[in-house]
Amino acid sequence: MENQLAKSTEERTFQYQDSLPSLPVPPLEESLKKYLESVKPFANEEEYKKTEEIVQKFQNGIGAELHQKLLERAKGKRNWLEEWWLNVAYLDVRIPSQLNVNFAGPSPHFEHYWPPKEGTHLERGSIILWHNLNYWQLLRKEKVPVDKVGNTPLDMNQFRMLFSTCKVPGITRDSIMNYFRTESEGHSPSHLAVLCRGRVFVFDVIHEGSLITPPEFLRQLTHIQEKCRREPEGPGIAALTSEERTRWAKAREYLISLDPENLTLLEKIQSSLFVYSMEDGRPHVTPEDYSQHAPYDAMVMVHIAHYVDEKILENEGRWKGSEKVRDLPFPEELVFTVDEKILNDISQAKAQYLKEASNLQFAAYAFTSFGKKLTKKKKLHPDTFIQLALQLAYYRLHGRPGCCYETAMTRYFYHGRTETLRPCTTEAVRWCQFMQDPSASLLERQQKMLEAFAKHNKMMKECSSGRGFDRHLLGLLLTAREEGLPTPELYTDPLFSRSGGGGNFVLSTSLVGYLRIQGVVVPMVHNGYGFFYHIRDDRFVVACSAWKSCPETDAEKLVQLIFHAFHDMMQLMNTAHL
Repeated sequence: MENQLAKSTEERTFQYQDSLPSLPVPPLEESLKKYLESVKPFANEEEYKKTEEIVQKFQNGIGAELHQKLLERAKGKRNWLEEWWLNVAYLDVRIPSQLNVNFAGPSPHFEHYWPPKEGTHLERGSIILWHNLNYWQLLRKEKVPVDKVGNTPLDMNQFRMLFSTCKVPGITRDSIMNYFRTESEGHSPSHLAVLCRGRVFVFDVIHEGSLITPPEFLRQLTHIQEKCRREPEGPGIAALTSEERTRWAKAREYLISLDPENLTLLEKIQSSLFVYSMEDGRPHVTPEDYSQHAPYDAMVMVHIAHYVDEKILENEGRWKGSEKVRDLPFPEELVFTVDEKILNDISQAKAQYLKEASNLQFAAYAFTSFGKKLTKKKKLHPDTFIQLALQLAYYRLHGRPGCCYETAMTRYFYHGRTETLRPCTTEAVRWCQFMQDPSASLLERQQKMLEAFAKHNKMMKECSSGRGFDRHLLGLLLTAREEGLPTPELYTDPLFSRSGGGGNFVLSTSLVGYLRIQGVVVPMVHNGYGFFYHIRDDRFVVACSAWKSCPETDAEKLVQLIFHAFHDMMQLMNTAHL
């Protein structure tokens, strides 16, 4: 009885889902006022006046009607944005997911027990797989702790998408296939897919009711590697997933038409726990220079990557259990029926991917002079500190303000995901101007900086509590589309896209967290930058990307200027006395 009681009082991963508040729709007037503030840095007086008139007209006319319709929609849904956002931001997007959507970064283990070393990938891979699958078991038992801010639980729905989930391509819209179930919900797939030299293998990770051990994973991976080294390369079907989405959808349909068995094989990969890639490439990273990397997906990955890293640290990078290997069935190879057309599609996909990837400039470094400890001691929020340094660096490099997207979290709400925070505020730009003005005093510079800090912190609070404006404006636009109405002038006004609207942010940024995990995304626009960073007590680790084909952007230079800005800002706090 006591045991049962203990079980029933233990918090479960998804237990608060039904009690989370619905995502609110902010007041129209408030959203439009914030939007107007956000376009100011990118307009001259005349342009701003014109946009002000457009906004006023929208507020009193079509905007008010669309807002009413949006409120109606929100009455019937716990999250009025969820389905729209999934479609618009992910499933309708036709550009390749590799590079453009996927989040990539190095494993953090190289900083401690696993410096880069030849011939260790199978052994280390086995340990990584084992820890990842322990996490899967915790998730199935709902024993992954609920994320909270203070005592307030956050939405955990995205964790359901971590395992056995696949984005299946469609001609105009992709779909999400999710096979994951908790133990109380029923059966969940327990096989893993492994890619090696153009071939695909699957094997079950549960044997006789228990998770296979690292030595057993090693036996399976070694079997695959030896087989692939002995025999010719496979066709490399996986390369098709890096294609433009409609092209991949058509190739997939053709593949299935060649042989119905191909669909069975694709479904085996789709439902697998995840796909593990055994490649011959050797990225090289050090704790100071993270510029080479291997890809992995999704922001919830930060959680699981941290869990795995902590476990590797705890066990000194070793497996301390039994070396005994049970008599497991060998991995099964998935052999696709292919023809010349498919092989041609695969070559095309590889060429397209390599062309895109080789166009990417990537700079990732650790700034080690100080970190969270010192910034907090100076009563400065470390995230805002980095964002303002980025604004100053961009201003110094390009001589103008850079419209910027920062991810804000809305997980206080049911199925909440993100909101856009726009760090390029009037206050931030004014501070940048004062920093570049030789006649400005240290005191003036410090005051302007603190004003910019206050503004940024206020916006972050508002965005997290559902009072941002970008998703609201998107909701109004999508309402107009659903009603078959013409696009309102607000969205066709040049200032809308110049200030970042419609996915035109020159700086696409996000805080990855306060852990050892680092990753990066590609820029949102051709003349832009991708900028991800993480914060630790004694350092800031930043990763910046740009397109080589754009002559005016330079990721290396921007990172150098960000580091300069860190020093300049700290100097302001040390030398200017109020």
